[in-house]
Amino acid sequence: MSAVDYDVIVVGAGFGGPVAAKRCAEAGLSTLILERASTPGQKVISSCTIPFYGFLFGPQWIRDGDPPIERPITGIRNFFVRDGKVYATDNSFRVPGPLANRLAIGYTVYCRPFCTWLAERAVEAGAELRTSVAAVDVIMESGAVKGVVTDGGEELRCRLLIDAEGVQNILARKAGIRKTYRPEAVELCLLYDFKMAKEDIDRICGYQIEYYWAMPEEKIIAPLGEGSAVYIFPYRESIHMTIGRFLKGEEGVPVLAKELDAYYRRFFQVDRWREMYAPRTELRARIWDTCPIYAGLYQDMRSMPTFGDGVLLIGDAAGLEAAAIADGVPSAWFSAEMAAETAIEALRAGDTGASFLSRYQRRLEEHPLIPALISDTHRRDLAWARWSGDEAEMRRRVNQGWGIRLMGHLALPVLRAVYREMRRDPRVLKNWLDMFNRYHRLYA
Repeated sequence: MSAVDYDVIVVGAGFGGPVAAKRCAEAGLSTLILERASTPGQKVISSCTIPFYGFLFGPQWIRDGDPPIERPITGIRNFFVRDGKVYATDNSFRVPGPLANRLAIGYTVYCRPFCTWLAERAVEAGAELRTSVAAVDVIMESGAVKGVVTDGGEELRCRLLIDAEGVQNILARKAGIRKTYRPEAVELCLLYDFKMAKEDIDRICGYQIEYYWAMPEEKIIAPLGEGSAVYIFPYRESIHMTIGRFLKGEEGVPVLAKELDAYYRRFFQVDRWREMYAPRTELRARIWDTCPIYAGLYQDMRSMPTFGDGVLLIGDAAGLEAAAIADGVPSAWFSAEMAAETAIEALRAGDTGASFLSRYQRRLEEHPLIPALISDTHRRDLAWARWSGDEAEMRRRVNQGWGIRLMGHLALPVLRAVYREMRRDPRVLKNWLDMFNRYHRLYA
């Protein structure tokens, strides 16, 4: 048998990879992180909003640290557009009254500084980080993964591989344990990043995300049930706008770049954007990215393995994107911790076979939040409004998915997670409140 270079190789230094690497290194395992970009987070979507439950139920060291957060988010404001004008608003989902000065439903972050911060914590724990190195193939022996081949031709061997490479799934496909995601499940996003003065953001957005909804004839968003909305996320001194489109819809494969540009041109004529934002913003960047949002909604993709002989998949590589809110960070953190624990157990037992590693899949299925997040159909159900042409039905479904009734389908999974954490440590409630207070003091 060839010599082993590392106990664990983690491919990808996005949101999940460094979390898994840190835990493995802390357990005394020789751990290498490979990142194809020159900086961690550079190849990840440029910004996002991380829901509060990621911080509460994810790694304690993230919660109790001071990660580079941009702005607390205390609510969602839904705007409904007709004939280029906002004609109605749903502002029902928000932290009420004085609690908005202490609690948040999430935090906006830029991915490059946040992922760099995560990777630095992994390196401090003893992991090795190599950037500008892409893993392009796997080393296979008797059907088991034994390492990776880099784009420079170097062979790096390991006892266990943790695949955090994201939606591409190159290594998992080469290992024969995954297939390419369905185009109907993957969204291509075109993101605009604008500079904006903090005082203008405070006055116009405050601490709320803005969603813009319309019927298909407005042609400012992708067909309902697919891209479904235009999002504006506020940051410290910038805003981020996203319009997305699934790679394939009912009408076949669209010309996505041309379509998304057209959606933006029409949205920029909406009265609220034209009057409130356009005079106060300066375009800084346009970014493209893909997200496997509906991977959990199709049985053939949901049943694809998250493990194999010598390999574990986490985050987007395992299809764990939240289907309704299009956010994968909490599940990346949850799955990274579970994969690391499984890896530690496997290496201590001297067994990295698929049978032993199957306990990782059981952990995913038993997690109080992950199954609910990847199977939520609220976003896709907007297609019913599109087919019916019923604007009132669209607004009702928006209220269900992004208004006050959002609490109905999130409440039970969150309460289960609260119960689990409080059983482990009854003092955790104080730690959560301390986090909210500290984050508000530092970032509001």
